[in-house]
Amino acid sequence: MKSDVKTGLILEGGAHRAIYTAGVLDVFLENDIKFDGVIGVSAGAIHGGSFVAKQHGRSINYTLKYAGDKRYMSFYSLLTTGNLVGEKFCYHDLPEKLFPFNHQQFETADTKFYVTCTNLETGKAEYIYCDELRDKMAYLRASASMPFVSQKSYVGGKVLLDGGIADSIPVRAMQNLGYNRCVVVQTRARGYQKKKNKLVWLAHILYRNYPQFVKAIANRHIMYNLELEDIENMQNKGELFVIRPSKNIKISHTEKNKETIKKVYELGRHDALSCLSEVKEYLGI
Repeated sequence: MKSDVKTGLILEGGAHRAIYTAGVLDVFLENDIKFDGVIGVSAGAIHGGSFVAKQHGRSINYTLKYAGDKRYMSFYSLLTTGNLVGEKFCYHDLPEKLFPFNHQQFETADTKFYVTCTNLETGKAEYIYCDELRDKMAYLRASASMPFVSQKSYVGGKVLLDGGIADSIPVRAMQNLGYNRCVVVQTRARGYQKKKNKLVWLAHILYRNYPQFVKAIANRHIMYNLELEDIENMQNKGELFVIRPSKNIKISHTEKNKETIKKVYELGRHDALSCLSEVKEYLGI
């Protein structure tokens, strides 16, 4: 591979839908497919962190173990803590004790890791470089904190939430960071079009002090669908390699059925294996 080529991996979010991405990433790990940079959004950032840390199977194993656990992701957690995703359990108990995150491997990796968050004050996306996650785990949490069901994250002097609100699939952002040969993993099948959020009225109430964030929520479907069009055009020109579900995924944000979760993960594995030789050729491996 030429020295002027920098490879990038872009990971869309989607709560439990992104377990599809975990399947793709495990296939990459099994076949020693590496990238110079990885950028993740929401759940895509969470699975991307484990990928950079080379922790094969970590995402699917803890998801299967704790799906349905009220401490993990539940309305019980939302009612008792203000977060649908349990902050203490998911960002402390799980990575520190139950399924330890390999900080040393992450910090010594040759791959740069970026997390996408949305700044409530500006309504714009922030692409945060994380050279470590011991102290910067809060950015990962902010990226995966869905509006309406998460408390606002105050990190680094900023007010942050779900990165997918301002930039759901940050291909252009990755290219602007200098990564000129990119693979994107989407979590929606070809043909999907996002519709306007029916809770915009609630956003005006909950986030009344952040009008730019409310605007971003109201316009998200427009941004997302334009990104899909842009990605399709780049793919057709050979400027981008895209992996997306080969069939529609039916899984809820708070899916408790472990068979459903496993099927979506296995679909990610299947789709990645199906195009493995093409990915290697595209990346020059």
